[in-house]
Amino acid sequence: MQHFDFSVLGEWQNIRLLLQSLWYTVIYTLGGFVLSLIIGTFISFGQMSKFKPWKYVSLVYLSWFRGTPLLVQLFLLYYGLPIVFGIDTVPWVSGVIALGMYSGAYASQVIRGAVQSIDKGQMEAGRSLGFSYAQTMRKIVIPQATIRMLAPMTNEFISLTKNSSLLSTITVVELFRQANLLIADTYKTIEFLLAIAILYYVVNNLIGFIGLVLERRLGTGDDMR
Repeated sequence: MQHFDFSVLGEWQNIRLLLQSLWYTVIYTLGGFVLSLIIGTFISFGQMSKFKPWKYVSLVYLSWFRGTPLLVQLFLLYYGLPIVFGIDTVPWVSGVIALGMYSGAYASQVIRGAVQSIDKGQMEAGRSLGFSYAQTMRKIVIPQATIRMLAPMTNEFISLTKNSSLLSTITVVELFRQANLLIADTYKTIEFLLAIAILYYVVNNLIGFIGLVLERRLGTGDDMR
C-alpha cells in the first residue's frame, strides 16, 4: 500500500522552487494573454473589414489556430523554426508566442462578438455628431464592447493559465515542469501533483475573482442588472 509523505511539501527548498515556478507560470501566461489581445484585435477587425486581403488572412489564421492543437503549434514553433529557417529558438519565448498565437484566435471571436453586439445606432449616433468611423469606434463602440468582453476574456485567461502547463514539453521550467523535476528527485508523485493542483486552483480562482470585481465595478455583474 502506498504511504504518502506530505512532509516534503514543508521543506523550504521545495516551497521556494514551487513558488518560483508559479511566478514564472503567471509571467508566461500574462505575456501570452497580452499578445493574444493584440493578435485577437487584429484578427477580429480583419474579419469585419471590407478589405478582402485582410479579411482572408484573418479567416485563414482563425481556421488554422482553432483547428490544430496547441501542443502541435508549440512543437512546430519551437522545433520547426530551427529546422526550416535555421532560427535559434528560446524555450520560454517560443512558449509565450505559441500561447499568444493560439489564444489570439479565440480572443478574436470574443472581441468580434462584443463589437458586433453593440447596437448599430451607436455608430450612427457617433457619425451624426461628426465623429469619423475610427473616432466613433474608439470613443463609443469599443468602451461598451470592452465591458461585454470581461467575462469571456476572464475565462480565456484562466484557460491560458492551465494551457501554460504544456510549456513543460519544450523544457520551460514552469509550475508543472518544476513539479516533475521534484517528483523525479523524491518519488513523491501524488504529493507534488496535489500541491500544484492547489496552486493552479488558487491562481485561477483569483483571476476569476478579479474578473468578477471588474464586472461589478463596471456594472455588468448579475447583482448590478
